[in-house]
Amino acid sequence: MTPRETVALLDSVGTVDGRVYRQLTGASSAEELVTRWATALKEVPATLPDGSWDVGRVVRDYYECRGGDNSAQYRSIEPLDIRRAWARHCDARMQRHTDPIPAADPDDVPAFLAELRTTRTAVATGRAAPAEHRALTGGPNPDIEARLRAIGSCIPPHTRTELAHYRPVRAVREAAVAAGQPDPLSVRCDWCQAPEGRPCRSRRTRPDGSARSNAPRATPHPSRVDLATAQHGREAAA
Repeated sequence: MTPRETVALLDSVGTVDGRVYRQLTGASSAEELVTRWATALKEVPATLPDGSWDVGRVVRDYYECRGGDNSAQYRSIEPLDIRRAWARHCDARMQRHTDPIPAADPDDVPAFLAELRTTRTAVATGRAAPAEHRALTGGPNPDIEARLRAIGSCIPPHTRTELAHYRPVRAVREAAVAAGQPDPLSVRCDWCQAPEGRPCRSRRTRPDGSARSNAPRATPHPSRVDLATAQHGREAAA
């Protein structure tokens, strides 16, 4: 930060903490205060072009975290508090950074390491944005997007047909949706009490009324299909 930026910072601090203004009792003390802050914050920028850092926001956060009726008992912000906030910000930037491959020859170890250090220093000090190679910044490859639009699913139709034998419940749901009918598993079955999204079950009972089996069904109960159809009609009418 430059001395001019330091003066602006002290002025913003004084708007929320009058104790700073009380330190400026004379020209000499004001000059000493500005010099002390400017020296301590020489390596801390006032802002960063990407908007991720603003020293004025650090000041506001410092006092907001110490607000309330008893805020006077807390000490005024000091340059060390800002330096700590800047150190945390730098650490967070480096956590998001992935070193790009240097252009220097890997066999030239000094040049290779020097380029790495230069890049990391630029990122840590805010002069360069982190290379967030680990972050997912976009969707699938355009070729994959085109294929998905063409087939409607990441599973090709012929593969889905072959899987239908092993996924009978899902096959029934997909066939109903493809035919323009409502998904029967979108509602709860009143007959076998199967919840939404779960297949119906064939409940067989013994003569005494106890359950003998509870096997899942490949097709839903007719009453469940009727209920899903009625709900679909109400939603369409609404």
